[in-house]
Amino acid sequence: MKVIQVGIGGMGNTWLSAVRRSPYVEFAGYVEIDAEIARAQADAYDLDPSLIFQSLPSALEAVEAEAVINVTPPGVHRQICVTAIEAGLPVLTEKPLAGTLADARAIVEAADATGVLCSVAQNYRYRPLTQTIKAILASGELGAVAALRTEFFRGPHFGGFREEMPQPLIIDMSIHHFDLMRLFLDSDAVAISACSWNPPWSWFKGDASAAAQIEFGNGVQATYVGSWCSQAFETSWNADWRFECERGVLLVENDRVYAQQLLNVNEGARGLASVHDDKREAPLIGMEHESQDYLLQEFYEAVTSGASTGTTAQDNIHTMALVFGVVEACDRGETVRL
Repeated sequence: MKVIQVGIGGMGNTWLSAVRRSPYVEFAGYVEIDAEIARAQADAYDLDPSLIFQSLPSALEAVEAEAVINVTPPGVHRQICVTAIEAGLPVLTEKPLAGTLADARAIVEAADATGVLCSVAQNYRYRPLTQTIKAILASGELGAVAALRTEFFRGPHFGGFREEMPQPLIIDMSIHHFDLMRLFLDSDAVAISACSWNPPWSWFKGDASAAAQIEFGNGVQATYVGSWCSQAFETSWNADWRFECERGVLLVENDRVYAQQLLNVNEGARGLASVHDDKREAPLIGMEHESQDYLLQEFYEAVTSGASTGTTAQDNIHTMALVFGVVEACDRGETVRL
């Protein structure tokens, strides 16, 4: 399958490498508006400079392609995705689906109207850690989930558009964790209260810290707290998780998964007391393909077979509604119902 990659700097490196690893996908061309980045990447990856174009329409006129990989900043996702979709080319786009909820809905409308696949790169879904958590919860051994808590603390210095965004943590990073909540709970958010702030030492223009309380349609309450300008004791990028279940607790710390199950409740000297089994670590599920490699393989199989993917724009719009619901709750200072 021949693809055009739009955006080859920054995160584009990840996709350049993923395509080169794939035995099924190859490049028909590239789009990069920054001439300096285009020259540097042509040298670094031995790309044919004649196949690097200034716009997607010009690339579409010059080369034959079967799909598009969109690795542009969120503000231009609508333009790139809709252009590709209307040209009949399936799109694998970086998250977030778009920079605004209105733009995200416009992409979904274009995909619905044409029947052309638009898949979103929610790569955190396709990691051994994530798949292990999902499998344990789905097994039912711990019973129903009533509540979860997610904690995320990192201090990255990206430069570029992320440090200029009004809500960089929520829109560009927490989106992964919110999408995972939907995956783990198999439910969508219905009500959100939240607040965001920017510590005095922050190098982000917008709020780099946030806390949210999210109610899901199945009744689960999720508490989220995070920061992108933490100065020490960082968590994993996957975040730390605690699931309160009817027959025990599932705990995720530093990319390790632990479970402890309630065995029974006994009468003791001080009244009723819970009896648990020993805290045990769960081995991570093995995966042939992970993260971007999984997404690319799944996208290839969908495009060549006419099937779908697990992260279509039509599904991902519910993650976008959650993300921008948190933003709205922060802005309004009151509970937002979706």
